[in-house]
Amino acid sequence: MHENDENKDKTPVEDRIDQAELIEKSGEVISQNAKHIIHCLNIIGEVEGHYILPPQTKTTKYEHIIPALVAIEQDRSIEGLVIILNTVGGDVEAGLAIAELIAGMKTPTVSLVVGGGHSIGVPLAVSAKKSFIVPSATMTIHPVRMNGTVLGVPQTMSYFDKMQERIIGFVSGNSNIPPDRYRELIMNTGELTMDMGTVLDGEAAVSEGLIDSLGGLSDAIEALYTLIETTEPRYPDSTSDNSDLPDNA
Repeated sequence: MHENDENKDKTPVEDRIDQAELIEKSGEVISQNAKHIIHCLNIIGEVEGHYILPPQTKTTKYEHIIPALVAIEQDRSIEGLVIILNTVGGDVEAGLAIAELIAGMKTPTVSLVVGGGHSIGVPLAVSAKKSFIVPSATMTIHPVRMNGTVLGVPQTMSYFDKMQERIIGFVSGNSNIPPDRYRELIMNTGELTMDMGTVLDGEAAVSEGLIDSLGGLSDAIEALYTLIETTEPRYPDSTSDNSDLPDNA
């Protein structure tokens, strides 16, 4: 029996148990009894990349997120994806890789920043087709940093510059903030103590063109429903029944 058929036979109590186990194991949930079937994906804490963080640190592991995105994109029963962000940032390359995957999805996507969407959380927030931020949330924009040993040679500075330009290009290409203005916010020296950068609250993030709209969960869900209903299907129904394939001998 197909998995979807099995789910249809489950009682509401069994379905709630399954959803509770999914939330506990992965922090994800699929809304079944709704107008549209959508998947909720959390990006919280610190984005963990090439190095394992201490067990007491709340993390989002990119090796978990990447296969989840692949599964969502190819699952025909999932009509949309809502991404909830409350992250301090983390591994730059891992975060940018996740953002690129989200931006390349045909599945309708909406992001909602609650709490914070700092550092590499900024590209993650703008990677969705529509982005929201609650008024009390903040977003910190600053130059690329690297933990660990860094060699003071021109090649290292060149790497930092190229990585910074990749982030600026991605953010400006997936939002309404001009590249030059984003650079100004990154290089601001009058706001953060002992550092460069800018902290934006929800209203400022929208006025700068970084995030599309102020709003909460209901606004994000409503926008996602609209995207689902106005977007061409990812996998148009095929009339082919494999009749064009050659017969087996």
